[in-house]
Amino acid sequence: MRERRAERGARREEAGHNRLYRRMGSLIGRLGDEWHVLDLRELTGAERRSFLAVGPGGVFAVTVKDHGRSRVSFAGDIVQIDGKRPKYVEETRAEAKAAAEALSRSAGVSIPVMPILAFAGTGKISFYGVPKGCLVTAYHELPRVLNARGHRLAGETVDKVFSLALHPATWSSQSYAAFAESYRWYKDGDRVGTDKRSDAE
Repeated sequence: MRERRAERGARREEAGHNRLYRRMGSLIGRLGDEWHVLDLRELTGAERRSFLAVGPGGVFAVTVKDHGRSRVSFAGDIVQIDGKRPKYVEETRAEAKAAAEALSRSAGVSIPVMPILAFAGTGKISFYGVPKGCLVTAYHELPRVLNARGHRLAGETVDKVFSLALHPATWSSQSYAAFAESYRWYKDGDRVGTDKRSDAE
C-alpha cells in the first residue's frame, strides 16, 4: 500500500512538473528575446517547482501554484485556500534566497533575486494585506508583471547572469573563485549591472 501511495505521489509530482514546463514554454514566447527562463529543477537536480526568469527587469524566482477554482485569500504572509494555510509565501522566499545565494557565490558580487508567487488556477485571488518582499500574481499576468519592472539590468549583465545560471558549478555548495573570475563584471574600469559603489570608493 505504501509503495502504491509513493508511486501515485511520484506520478503527481511528475505531472505537475510537466505542466510547469509547458507553462514556461508559453511564457518564453510572450516575454520576448530579452528574457531567459530556466527550470530550477533541471539546473539544481533537486525536486523544485520553480523557475528562474532573467531579463531587463532583474532576476526572479517564480514559484507556480495551481489552485484550480478555489478562492485564494491573502492576509500579509498568510495564504488561505479551502480552509487550509499552505506555506506558499515562505516557500517562494526560500526559493529566491537559495537562487540568490548560488548566483552571488559564483559571481563574486551580490545578485538579488526577487520571489514571485504565481497562481495558475481560475479561482479569485483576494488581498487583505500583501506579503512583504514577495510579488503575487495570477500566472496569466506574469509577462505583464515582469515587463513592468522596467530596464534595471543592461543586456550584457543579463547575458552574464544567464551564463552563470546555466553552469552546473553555480548550484554546487562549493566556492568557485576561479569560475567567478571568468565572468568578470567590470571591463576596463566600466561598471556593469547593479554596482552601486560611489566614485569615492
